[in-house]
Amino acid sequence: MAKKITIVEDEEILRDLLKNKLTAEGYEVSTANDGEEGITRIKQERPDLIILDIVMPKMGGFEVMEELNKDEELAKIPVLVVSNSGQPVEIDKAKSLGAKDWLIKTEFDPQEVIDKVKNQIG
Repeated sequence: MAKKITIVEDEEILRDLLKNKLTAEGYEVSTANDGEEGITRIKQERPDLIILDIVMPKMGGFEVMEELNKDEELAKIPVLVVSNSGQPVEIDKAKSLGAKDWLIKTEFDPQEVIDKVKNQIG
């Protein structure tokens, strides 16, 4: 059975790129445009991995992780953070909220995403 990934990202081009790349690798992928929609999808679908943007409308990535941490089961889902910022203070905050890994939008290529996903969930 395919592993499920939920992408929570407000940039449509990046969201579609990631979805297409991961789908081609055999993952079952759902997407959300903002943090609120992301929380709803994550609660419904219980994915194996979450790819999460930090700066989004309605609810940002840090708030999403805080929300997930309120639920014991959801808190166990590995989170890959995707952000425009590589500031150590942000990375530390994301890690303290349970993020497993970090990608900087301007620096990563899609293959790096695949590698990090495989590293987390096979």
